[in-house]
This record gives sequence, structure tokens and C-alpha cells, in this order.
Amino acid sequence: MDTDKKNTTLREGFLVKRGHLVHNWKPRWFVLMPDKLLYYKYEGGKRDSCQRGKILLKDCVITCPFLEYENRPLVLKLQTKNRVDHFLEACSRQERDDWAGDITAAVGKLQAPEGVKVTKQQDPAGSHLHNINLSKVLDSMYDVHSGINMSNHVEQGNTYSNCFSGSAVVDWLVFMQLTLTRVDAMTLASALLEEGFLRTVGLKSVEALRTAGLSEQFMDDSTALYSFSDSLKKRGSVKAESSLSAVELSGKVVKRGYLLKQGHRRKNWKVRLFVLRSEPAYLHYYDPTKDDISPAGGFSLRSCLVSSLHDNGVPSGVKGNIQGNLFKIITQSDTHYFMQAPTHQQKMDWIDAIRKLT
Repeated sequence: MDTDKKNTTLREGFLVKRGHLVHNWKPRWFVLMPDKLLYYKYEGGKRDSCQRGKILLKDCVITCPFLEYENRPLVLKLQTKNRVDHFLEACSRQERDDWAGDITAAVGKLQAPEGVKVTKQQDPAGSHLHNINLSKVLDSMYDVHSGINMSNHVEQGNTYSNCFSGSAVVDWLVFMQLTLTRVDAMTLASALLEEGFLRTVGLKSVEALRTAGLSEQFMDDSTALYSFSDSLKKRGSVKAESSLSAVELSGKVVKRGYLLKQGHRRKNWKVRLFVLRSEPAYLHYYDPTKDDISPAGGFSLRSCLVSSLHDNGVPSGVKGNIQGNLFKIITQSDTHYFMQAPTHQQKMDWIDAIRKLT
């Protein structure tokens, strides 16, 4: 591989990485290159010039999804040739799968003989689902230690307990190697639904079951909810909780992503996971270093003003030498939030998405 090709950037962006010695989680800026994955610390609105580390991709093994962290369902695992494990968390399933796909392609090219083009292998027989015992699959899903995690979910203001999302089921089936692909996992989940082992919960999954064909009854969707059949004995039931934030967290997720946010008190800048919801329109942010699934903060977008800040110099209200890709949101209560996106395009995408809801 010549020098120019080795220095090509294939993909870059924020991922949250688990530490090796101290198993805490820290956001890092990752840069995927043809033969390695570099990561940098990102502070003060800019990436450090010196890399924090690198992961050599030759003979690397990717596990996606990796579901051994209960409150972090968007993790992928890389195991290097020397059997060192790296755990990386993305902001969404799409981002996680895109990173995994690009890394897998890079690893494949390193393993291919010189001059041989790497292509995705197609299964000539189609689906790998043959002679599967649905009862055994259900027993595995229901296992208190390694089965699928049940929790409380909110849909359109209603709280449903002891359920799980369609995407969580698909992730689990692939992770447990009961299926090879997400398409196969949807087919298997549809069979479980058809046999009455699973049931729909909430409006979205009910509507999908009513309108879809047999093989498309189950939705690989984080907002479509399902549960075990009522005839099954409850295991590890989650007590329904009432929360003041239930309504504001019940809206449809419109956009997710990592942004830098200026603190209100210390005025320091930290990477936060932002989730934009509609009906009702709210913007919540989460601390990616913590396992807490509750937001660190958030606010209603009703009567909010969002504006792009100029890139020449440090705008008024911004502390530190922070420049470029900045925008500001002023809430109805006149609270000012300053955010920075990794790129100009991402900044404009966030502004457009928020303006549509205000």
C-alpha cells in the first residue's frame, strides 16, 4: 500500500471509547485510515494535534452489535491481532453500523492479496434460517442473565413497562449469533411474533403488524415496542415509574449526534450527546461518560430562537478561544445555550432541524 493511500481519511467523527486501565468512558475524535484507526482528545473546540492512540486494523475482528453493556446498546468491539479489545460507542444505530461497515471494509482490503478487489460476499442460498427451534430462541431471549433486557419505554405520552424495542431484538439476535444478518433477524422475530411468543406494544408496532406482509411484520426500529406474551411467567419485571419528564421524552426522535456544549456555570466545553424530539419538541443532552440513561439536561423548543454564529473571531457570550461551527439557542425563558458542531454542514443540519420544530 503506497504512502498516499495510507494517509487517506476514510471516515472521522466522535465515538465514546472505554479506557483500558480505568474502565471509564470518554469521547474521542476518531479518524479511520486504510490500515489504522487513530483517536484524539477533543477539547476547547478543537482536536489535539497529537494522537492519543491508534488501533492497527490488520487481522482485526469486529463485533457489532456488542451488547454486554446494559445501558450502552450502541457499542461495537474491535479485537486486534494481539487480542487487545477496544470498545467504541456511537450516537445512533445508523452511525454504529456505518462505522462497523467502513472498518470491516478496511480490514477486508488489508487481508486481500494485492490487486484483488474486495466485495461483499453474497449468500447464494439467501436466508440462513433453516430448521430453527423457536421455543429455544424464546428461552434464550427470556434468560435472566443473557436474555434481552426489558425496561420502561414511553410512546406518545404513554409509559409501557417490561418491553423492548424492535431494534434491540434485532441487535440481540445478531449479537447472540442466532442470525447472521439484520434481515434474517427481522424474519426470525416476525416468526416469533406470528407464533404468539412476542406481542406488539404501543401504536407503531400494532400498525406495522396490521399493514405489513408476513415477513415484514416485525420492525427493526428503536421506537417500535414489543414484549413477551402475557402467557409467559414474568421474569425480572421492571416496576413502572412515573416521571415528570415522561411527556417531554415521549416525542419522536428526529436527530441524534455529538456536539460540544458550553457549560452554564464553569463555561467549559464538553462533548454531549444531543437528541432532538418532536411532538412535543424538545432538545435533550446526555453525558456520554456516564451510564445514566436519563438526560443531563434539556429544554422545550417552543418559542426558541436558533441562530448561526460567525466564524470570524470569538462571538459574544462564548468563553475561551472557541471559533468555528458555532450556533446559539435562546429559550423562551431567555436561557442561552452555545453549541459547536464538528463541521459546518453538521451545524447547518442541526439549525435546520431545530427551526422546523420551533
